[in-house]
Amino acid sequence: MNGERIGIMGGTFDPIHYGHLVTAEAAREKYQLQRVIFVPSGHPPHKEAGMVTDFWHRYLMVLLAVVSNPYFEVSRLEYDRGGVTYTIDTVREFRQRYKSAELFFITGADAILEILTWKRPEELLAMCRFIAATRPGYDLRQLNSLLGEFFQGAVSVLEIPMLNISSSNLRHRAKAGRSLKYLVPEPVEFYILQNGLYRE
Repeated sequence: MNGERIGIMGGTFDPIHYGHLVTAEAAREKYQLQRVIFVPSGHPPHKEAGMVTDFWHRYLMVLLAVVSNPYFEVSRLEYDRGGVTYTIDTVREFRQRYKSAELFFITGADAILEILTWKRPEELLAMCRFIAATRPGYDLRQLNSLLGEFFQGAVSVLEIPMLNISSSNLRHRAKAGRSLKYLVPEPVEFYILQNGLYRE
């Protein structure tokens, strides 16, 4: 589709939670994205093998979480490609598939602070716009200093009513047998319980 505005939301999603969904919807609305494609990571370079839940569990949880939103979809591009998955390779592939689209990569402000350590950061930022999601009251001085020096205009800051939820905290809660209700969508909560994920 010509002139389409597409959001790409990459992540481990281990598990996906309401913070991810709130961020994606806020970005879709503010930047008038026709769709947001969630891309669960295959083998992320910054995480050791065995430290991440099997891809298919993570993929199915994302599908369950987004199925009710007609603007959201899920891609298994990184899994299908195989090997270590770098953001630059994923964005390149989307650029090939959607040649005339404007691409927006949605991530957290904390991740943007590490962008210079990513593979080919300058090429990456030339291929798509980055949306750095942050909580109200987040100290933007460090981010502004980095963006001003390197990537002015390539990164937009999106302040959202971010819920203080993290996937690592949810894994700890599940391991301890604590409730995940109202932290993840109900089908995701049910899937985690049914499959015994994050338990010893």
